[in-house]
Amino acid sequence: EGMAPPKRILFPPEKICMDWQQRQRPGAGLCNLGSTCYINVILQCLTYTPPLANYLLSRDHSQLCHRQGFCMMCIMEAHVRKVLRSSANVIWPRAVVRDLKFIGEEFEPDMAGDAYEFLRCALEAMQRACLSGSSDVDIPSQTTTIIHQIFGGFLKCRVTCLRCQRVSDSYKAFLHVLLDIKAPSTLTTALEDFVTPKNLDGKYCLKCSKCKKNVAASKRFTVHCAPKVLTVCLKRFDCFTGGKISKIVEYPEYLDLRPYMSDTAGEPLLYSLYALVVHSGDTCLDGHFFCYTKASNGQWYKMDDESVDNCGIHAVLRQQAYLLFYAR
Repeated sequence: EGMAPPKRILFPPEKICMDWQQRQRPGAGLCNLGSTCYINVILQCLTYTPPLANYLLSRDHSQLCHRQGFCMMCIMEAHVRKVLRSSANVIWPRAVVRDLKFIGEEFEPDMAGDAYEFLRCALEAMQRACLSGSSDVDIPSQTTTIIHQIFGGFLKCRVTCLRCQRVSDSYKAFLHVLLDIKAPSTLTTALEDFVTPKNLDGKYCLKCSKCKKNVAASKRFTVHCAPKVLTVCLKRFDCFTGGKISKIVEYPEYLDLRPYMSDTAGEPLLYSLYALVVHSGDTCLDGHFFCYTKASNGQWYKMDDESVDNCGIHAVLRQQAYLLFYAR
């Protein structure tokens, strides 16, 4: 309610398959082409996102794509097919590195980068590719692409005037959630902190349309529409200093998102962890990224550039996680 409905559905949600359509051993490791570990971890986490992999393996996108030049969906389709379908132990992700400047202007092939920034830019590049050829698409319809149908949800922002109690709601689409971990020591306490109302006063006062003046207000975010795949970034890096918060933040294998929804009544909204990214080092632009992913055979693997090694869930849950991927 309160949200404008889309005029067009660009990808029917009923065509999204959340379970692997075929089970197999894990695919290839990825060669590090200089300083590309931050790219490799995101490519692996996206490759092992079942609904995205199912879609890319079907080749539905490339069969209909008429883009000239760079297309992130075509690149990802070719990459996922190569990793999961070829017999090679190691793949060179040359196409992604070659077109880095089209994915994000800040990326350079021979420079270190941040895995979260690469994830954000990769999802946006895939979203642009899905909208290519669809001119004059209204904003609500833009959230019905395959990318938004998998990774996208909506946040509700409720602002309450503390003088007259007037409430105003607004809604914002998201593809990932950023969580502050300065105080919280678990993912669930970070989520609780995220949905806790924050008071805005002093220089942060807002103008109330009923009081006609700047007033103290309360602002609260909740998850209004839950995504099929929940992607969480734990804010380990300071925007200004680049310094890192190195503490362990506990995260569960199974997560119930229901307590953080606008509507907390009803059935649990259960998610299962299927991938995570870990950073070792002192700042986001030094050190090293590696990841853990759950393959279609149900087994967990540590993926560190070229190496792909079997591991257990206990090792997975003991990491200093930076990015967490959960599927409904």
